[in-house]
Amino acid sequence: QVQLVESGGGLVQPGGSLTLSCTTSGFDFSRYAMAWVRQVPGKRLEWTAYISGNGRIDHADFVKNRFMVSRDNAKNSVYLQMHSLERDDTAVYYCAKLPTFDGRYYCFGDACRPLYDAWGQGTQVTVSS
Repeated sequence: QVQLVESGGGLVQPGGSLTLSCTTSGFDFSRYAMAWVRQVPGKRLEWTAYISGNGRIDHADFVKNRFMVSRDNAKNSVYLQMHSLERDDTAVYYCAKLPTFDGRYYCFGDACRPLYDAWGQGTQVTVSS
């Protein structure tokens, strides 16, 4: 029943901007924290951004001051605004749901998987000239 659907990915030049969206359904969205996790194919998962049920945010060091996570509870959606994109930002970006209003979110690699109880299908972001 729980569904998370990402959109907004695409090809962007270095230094450019992109906003990702994650539209959810099947649960009381405002009661749960959300996160963005990215993965380069063949590489490990990298937690990227977090937002609690009441809007407390955190970002991984490698995107701090460039990306910003936000949520709109009226739309059951979470967003990731991405600016000053770099080639190293090229990855599949996944939206993920935590099982709590606020909880543990920091992770790297396979340790990310059990922290979240739902994942979207991912959206590809490619940063290239």
